[in-house]
Amino acid sequence: MKKRYSGLAAAAILFLGTLAQAQPNLTKIWETKAELPVPESVLYSAKDKLLYVSNIDGQAGEKDGKGSIAKVGLDGKIIDSNWVSGLNAPKGMGKMGYSLYVTDIDHIVEIHTKTGKILNKYPVEGAKFLNDLTIDAKGNIFFTDMQTKKIHKLYKGQVSTYHENLTRPNGILALGTDLLIADNGVLKRLSGPDKLTVVAEGMDPSSDGIEEIRPGEYLVSCWAGLIYLVKSDGSVEKLLDTSAQKINSADIGYDNRKKIVYVPTFLKNSVVAYQLK
Repeated sequence: MKKRYSGLAAAAILFLGTLAQAQPNLTKIWETKAELPVPESVLYSAKDKLLYVSNIDGQAGEKDGKGSIAKVGLDGKIIDSNWVSGLNAPKGMGKMGYSLYVTDIDHIVEIHTKTGKILNKYPVEGAKFLNDLTIDAKGNIFFTDMQTKKIHKLYKGQVSTYHENLTRPNGILALGTDLLIADNGVLKRLSGPDKLTVVAEGMDPSSDGIEEIRPGEYLVSCWAGLIYLVKSDGSVEKLLDTSAQKINSADIGYDNRKKIVYVPTFLKNSVVAYQLK
């Protein structure tokens, strides 16, 4: 005798099946050639229709002049692996107008995106390990120092300290008047210079890049080789884990329109593109 389900039970099964299919995942699209020397950060530029990639090419805290910025096409082909050279250990990037701002140990470097020329270098007093960078709608440039546990601000050429006493701040993302900070496996929200709250926790301590995929939901990469989805209720879901293959996932970039995540693999010298579904 065949089992028969009531209309309600059948609808419930269909709903659960649809829900299971709707669970987000990352599917690999392409990978560049392994010709990017220690890529740390990827910045997607819709206007320029390419990726900017910061290459450390040496030790992450050494002033050795080996660092560079590369240009990579949205098809995964490397346009110029050494577009801007002579940097030290470039990491986080942000773009405003024709200026690309890059953290470089204890300076912020401003690069003209049309010419590739370095326009300015802004020293940050007391800085030891500047890392990620973000720019808000008002032109404030915020960036983290992982070793001094501070967030600094650059505005109209002037550098100031915005917040102190974090744990190990790395990734930073401007959202309206707030900042999201990836701080030692915890995603925190900074509202103004003093109000700090926890958005989500329980991620790997090597938390690195942050991208918003929809209001209240974020991707957080961890250098060890993981990418998490942080949901609006503060729960965390692991979407990618390449740690067993010793493939890093540093400061990610994101194309919000096509929902493509760009992952710098650091010691594997490439960028990998994943479709977020």
